[in-house]
Amino acid sequence: MVVTWERPTNDGGSPIQGYIVEKRDKDGVRWTRCNKRTVSELRFRVTGLLENHSYEFRVAAENAAGVGTPSAPTVYYKALDPIFKPGPPNNPKVVDSSRSTVSLTWGKPIYDGGCEIKAYIVEACNGASDEWFMCTPPTGITDTMFTVKKLLEKHEYQFRVCAINKIGVGEHADVPGKILLEEKLEAPDLDLDADMRKMINIRSASTLRLFVPVRGRPAPEVKWGKADGEIKETAQIDNTGSYASLVIENVDRFDSGKYTLTAENASGVKSVFISVRVLDSPSPPTNFMVKEITKTSVTLTWEPPLLDGGSKIKHYIVEKRESTRKVYSPITTCNRMSWKVEPLPEGGIFFFRVLAENEYGVGLPAKTLEPIKISEKPQPPGKVSVVDVTHSTVTLTWEKPEHDGGSRISHYEIELSPKDSEAWSVCASVKALETVVTNLLKGEEYQFRVVAVNDKGKSDPRQLVHSVVAKDLVIEPAVRPKVSTYSVQVGHDLKIEVPIAGHPKPTITWTKDGAALKQTTRVNVTDTKHQTTLTIKDATREDGGMYIVKPLDKINPPEMTLDSELRKGIVVRAGGSMRICIPFKGRPTPEISWAKEDGELPSKVQIETGEDYTQLSIDICDRYDAGKYILNLENSAGTKSAFVSVKVLDTPGSPLNLTVKDIKRESVTVTWEPPLIDGGARIKNYLVEKRESTRKVYSNVDNKCTKTSYRITGLTEGTIYYFRVLAENEFGVGQPAETEKAVKTSEPPLPVGKVTLTAVTKTTASLSWEKPDHDGGSRIMGYYIEMQPVGSEEWVVAATTKTCEGTVTGLSAGHEYLFRVLAFNEKGKSDPRALAAPVTAKDVTIEPGFKMAFNTYSLQHGDDLKIEIPVIGRPVPKVEWKKDGHALKETTRLNVSSTQSSTKLYIKDANKEDSGKYILTATSSVGTATEELTVIILDKPGPPTGPVKIEEVSSNYVTLSWEPPEYTGGCQINNYIVEKRDTTTTAWQIVSATIARTTIKVTNLKTGVEYQFRVSAENRYGKSSAIVSAAVDCVYEFRVIARNAAGISSRPSQTTGEITAKDEIEAPEATMDSKFKDLTVVHAGETFVIDADYTGKPMPEVVWLKDGKEIDQTTPRMEVKTTLTRTILTVKDCIRIDGGHFVLKLVNVGGVKMIPINVKVLDRPGPPDGPLEVKGSGQSIHLSENDDQERHERKADPQLGGSSH
Repeated sequence: MVVTWERPTNDGGSPIQGYIVEKRDKDGVRWTRCNKRTVSELRFRVTGLLENHSYEFRVAAENAAGVGTPSAPTVYYKALDPIFKPGPPNNPKVVDSSRSTVSLTWGKPIYDGGCEIKAYIVEACNGASDEWFMCTPPTGITDTMFTVKKLLEKHEYQFRVCAINKIGVGEHADVPGKILLEEKLEAPDLDLDADMRKMINIRSASTLRLFVPVRGRPAPEVKWGKADGEIKETAQIDNTGSYASLVIENVDRFDSGKYTLTAENASGVKSVFISVRVLDSPSPPTNFMVKEITKTSVTLTWEPPLLDGGSKIKHYIVEKRESTRKVYSPITTCNRMSWKVEPLPEGGIFFFRVLAENEYGVGLPAKTLEPIKISEKPQPPGKVSVVDVTHSTVTLTWEKPEHDGGSRISHYEIELSPKDSEAWSVCASVKALETVVTNLLKGEEYQFRVVAVNDKGKSDPRQLVHSVVAKDLVIEPAVRPKVSTYSVQVGHDLKIEVPIAGHPKPTITWTKDGAALKQTTRVNVTDTKHQTTLTIKDATREDGGMYIVKPLDKINPPEMTLDSELRKGIVVRAGGSMRICIPFKGRPTPEISWAKEDGELPSKVQIETGEDYTQLSIDICDRYDAGKYILNLENSAGTKSAFVSVKVLDTPGSPLNLTVKDIKRESVTVTWEPPLIDGGARIKNYLVEKRESTRKVYSNVDNKCTKTSYRITGLTEGTIYYFRVLAENEFGVGQPAETEKAVKTSEPPLPVGKVTLTAVTKTTASLSWEKPDHDGGSRIMGYYIEMQPVGSEEWVVAATTKTCEGTVTGLSAGHEYLFRVLAFNEKGKSDPRALAAPVTAKDVTIEPGFKMAFNTYSLQHGDDLKIEIPVIGRPVPKVEWKKDGHALKETTRLNVSSTQSSTKLYIKDANKEDSGKYILTATSSVGTATEELTVIILDKPGPPTGPVKIEEVSSNYVTLSWEPPEYTGGCQINNYIVEKRDTTTTAWQIVSATIARTTIKVTNLKTGVEYQFRVSAENRYGKSSAIVSAAVDCVYEFRVIARNAAGISSRPSQTTGEITAKDEIEAPEATMDSKFKDLTVVHAGETFVIDADYTGKPMPEVVWLKDGKEIDQTTPRMEVKTTLTRTILTVKDCIRIDGGHFVLKLVNVGGVKMIPINVKVLDRPGPPDGPLEVKGSGQSIHLSENDDQERHERKADPQLGGSSH
């Protein structure tokens, strides 16, 4: 539809930039935009409408300030094609007449004008008066038949019929001929019931019964026949005056075909045909031939069977038989109509056959009649000569090849090439030794060559010696009689031969005594190419006189003859062949051109033209070969054209204009138009299929859709789909039409949630809102904030944002505004959500403050701390952070940031220095607000507060005390851990790990031993470092008491004073086999042992190290065994990485002893270190690499058996 409008009366103070056209379906709710780009004209053609849907339209203007208010909508208009008066009714004819009535029938008009035919009008004209009168009521009749009554006997009448639609009365169609009303005999009539008019399907081996009622006066003579063969001799035929019957028992595939029934009496003849299809296995494939033979293969081709047995051919079975054997062996089963059989033995002789198979079984074979032997290609043809040349044709002749290679020459191919070009193309294919090459370009120069072809291949070409220029060869016509006077006796014969010349061949005329010579059985003229001959038998006196012979350059316009079959049109099954052969004449010989009505001729079309005929052929037809083929003939006398309609029975082409409309979250609507090519049969239904973009295969949605639109439901929201539609007719499913672009199942989003006014000044307003509940299946791309001054009717987009908040600027102080928010995605805009109340643009003062959710924040050591506190106040207050009375210093680890509505503190990898009290201050012109918050870092505690106090010392116990840690780790101290160490050793022993107080009595000490103690605190997050006490000695005093035999003891002696008992200290030492002093070499897979004896007081701690790391139970393949005096390191099944630097380490209070041992494991080298560096010049390339460590070591020490790479 085309929508037009006028400019708005008010352009809003800015020039109109364009217009936006919107439509709304009567069945829909929403307005949709029609134009993608802005329309600058005052009219717009709206496309993509659904037929029979009603639409209303509106238009909005757009200038620099935005889109204006749309116009008032139009009334609803229905989308329909324009309609006209109907064409003439189809094929009106008389079906019966009597002395006063005539019965007429006709078909609906081919063109109904675009709307329904309502009625028909029949008019008659009496030949006596030549005036037409209406036979039907003025409003017409709805049937396509009518009996005209009350006519006058023995009068002649003409009749005509018109169709009426709602536009009016259409063109009339005349009933052929004049009808004489008289009582007449009844012509034969055969009454076929509806089932017989259709194809009759019958299973093989069943009985076929055909029964047809017969009418006519006198009783007609009835004959049965078969269109494409003879009726079986066993058929039972029973004909009477009132019916005809045909019964064939035990039918087979050859009983398929058209059966004709003819009834004849004095009043006329009536014939009908009945189509019978016997459901059987197929007949032999047709045109079975050997296409190509090589030394090891044979290529076979064939065409579908004439009789498919009433079922689609499933596949073909190809078999071979050696000439020395009697049984065929299978080669393959294929769906194609060609197969290359390989490998075959060179020189072998084979028979081949192919059989078609359908659902009823394997059919009859098509065989090669002669054995196939690999033979040579033919020799080249003999000399090639030019016979004739015109401006568009060249006539060539050639001689047969000397040898045909053992196989008969099937045809010759003529190839042409424009001079100075190497591209040869086949221009003709003939069986004779002569051809006319047509459609040459006038004045162009061509080269020609001829190739002989047998059923084994093509010969080498024989080229015409000289090139040929396409131009008319003109020789003036002339007659050259040898003598001018001839004498003959009466009763004798006279023969006068006159040579003639001229090109093209002239027409010769003879006159006698100034009048055209009359030819009789006695006087005769014959013409050949180079002479004309006058023959007079039994001459009489009257034959004497003046004879004149002269050339007449006669021209005739082109003529062509189309037989009745071609006029009806050609119907061919897909895969079959098609031939159109049309004889023609004309002088000079017309130029011939073939064309196709709806496009170019297919490349597979073969055109063969002789002197008086032209033939167009296609070997294997498909749906695209259907249409009108037009032949044009032209010479200097005129032009002539004719067309032949070709219908190819095939599956349909692809539907047209596949479009996806009305895309929703879980559904889409697809529409299309019927295929241009219906395959020669009515489209029964369409198949609708879908495919997700992540899959490769289409799945079926509906295979019985009869409309040209379909709503696909049950789709997954937000998924990308492809769709396709295929048409189906009685021959199968046709070509698909697929959507070019992917379709995402989505729609505009739902409205946003609650809209809140967050701030307002005299020039700005800030809003926030909640995301929509649903994004429509497609990501939300942003939001529009629209505003409307109170009192105005126009909403304008004031701001666009990608987040759920935004600020509108440029407001006028004191004015009231309405605001609303819309979300939009790739499918469009949501419905708007409005702010509840209007907003007045003015500054608002609010005292500063904080919305504190918590005053205390706890986190573990090493975690990140993020504190965000909303800030209120108008104007926006300045926020300051302090800690321990000082302004907070920002570092790479500690960061403070503030917005108009909040302040944030961020501490990365928090530690105990970050714990404490933070003061937060907000200051503005209105006032000041202060808040205090506490940060607790949860960590293991600091060490207890020292020193460790020795409260009491005795010979076997010590009492210790200490103070709690200054830093508790942010939580309660669970316990303390006390450890002791004999100062002669390095090992600490736990005394107690569950001490709740800050004091302990350590008992069970050895008298005279010096001890050290250490104390650590523990909370839920770990253990602190320890504080260590000074050394404590267990001190002894001695005294002596004497006792006699009576058991009486003396007073004790004086004490010796305090004596400390101490062990002797000896530094660790070790002895080892001398072989370990040098490099120890072992082979991969062996076991090696390193052992040593050691001493030391107190007993040293033994540690084995490899490459600086301690060897323990988890080290693979290595085991350490240590006794009081000896330690052994065993390495089992060693590999390359077990080599290296080993150290035996002995430790006690007397010192540390370390003994190194170097071990080398011989193994294959490791990969070179990359990357590989390539350096090159024009003649050489140098590769270098980083050698691995092992290679260097091998090069350094030849004893290791290494070799350079």
